[in-house]
Amino acid sequence: MNFRTVLITGGSKGLGKKLAESFFANGDYVAVAARNSHDLFLPAERFRFIKTDVRYPGELEKAVSETVAWTGQLNVMINNAGQSAWKPLAEINETFWDDMINTNMKSVMFGCKAAAHVMKTGDSIINISSLAGKRGSANNAVYCASKFGVNGITQSLAKELGTRGIRVNAVCPVYLRTDGLEEALNTADSPSKGMDITFFLKEFARTQTALGVLPTEEQVADTCLFLSSKAAGAITGQCINIDCGVLPQ
Repeated sequence: MNFRTVLITGGSKGLGKKLAESFFANGDYVAVAARNSHDLFLPAERFRFIKTDVRYPGELEKAVSETVAWTGQLNVMINNAGQSAWKPLAEINETFWDDMINTNMKSVMFGCKAAAHVMKTGDSIINISSLAGKRGSANNAVYCASKFGVNGITQSLAKELGTRGIRVNAVCPVYLRTDGLEEALNTADSPSKGMDITFFLKEFARTQTALGVLPTEEQVADTCLFLSSKAAGAITGQCINIDCGVLPQ
């Protein structure tokens, strides 16, 4: 087969939507697995929407099975589904912990497991992590724990699946201005502390980045396209910052 099949979790909005559009524009067959209906207007010949709750391993196995039944293969798995929220330690409860960990980290582990079962040499997995997976911040312990976990999963599975020729990488963006981020920032416990979000992000870019700007969804998608390509054939186990120089490493 001279085409690729890509499965993207949480691909119905935000970064996931941009990933779906970018891989589709690249000529790939794209399946999106998400809880909510999509607003992607892509021709059905190379696009599928699979209703999926990524918090449940069985749902992820079903999404992979349906994708393989559609095209006969799965070449790129992008574990993108996630959520962001700030909450101080005194207010963290088990419900908040379970929902964040299940959505952000458990889904990555079992998404990788389901994909690896059907993948072959030359295929790759890309996990969408965060700069919060590299450093902690106030009121963000649970989100940071989930993303540190994603990076650990990425590094471990790169070693484990590398023997089969399957590469596993992660990307770690800083703030991407999506509806989900705006909703999370628009709370008293977030770093914006009630500040106008546009002003907060501009000030963050001015004071914290090397380039004076924040990355875009398109730049993250371009990085994922590269990581999935033959040009990145020697790259695995990496958690790559896409942060315009907030955390040089």
